[in-house]
Amino acid sequence: MMFRTIAAGMLLAGALAVPAGAQVVRHQNPGTTPSLILQAVTVPPGAETLILSGQLAAPIDPSKPPTSWESFGDTKTQTVSILTKIKAILASKGYAMSDIIKMTVFVTADPARADGKMDFAGMNEGFKLFFNTADNPNTVTRSTVQVAGLASANFLVEIEVTAAKMPAD
Repeated sequence: MMFRTIAAGMLLAGALAVPAGAQVVRHQNPGTTPSLILQAVTVPPGAETLILSGQLAAPIDPSKPPTSWESFGDTKTQTVSILTKIKAILASKGYAMSDIIKMTVFVTADPARADGKMDFAGMNEGFKLFFNTADNPNTVTRSTVQVAGLASANFLVEIEVTAAKMPAD
């Protein structure tokens, strides 16, 4: 009986072991180097993952009550605010922006635009401040979706992310 317990424990430990040299692999989109977003990401067994709930922008001036979307800024401003918040949350959990592998961005119509469309360019401008940079040469897989509304009419953007990294030795 003891032999079976030891054997089962060794088998389980082997199954949970991280393969030597295993790493998260980012697959670029063919023909675009570097691409704004990735085609795919391979996360090996043993990687640690962290999934953040959707995050919203902070008010531009926290001393004033937010009364409209202008209190939080345009699409670019809100994107930068949210990614700054995500950066802090990740750091508090031992992750970095370079560990993000998947991002879903929800964007509402920009009230300043007459066509009722989201400000996709503004969101990308904010995104580019955090990815494919000297501080963070990585980028992510990403979906960007225009939605009818978010938790409040004050918000133009909501972002959720998944991060993955190999455990420290």
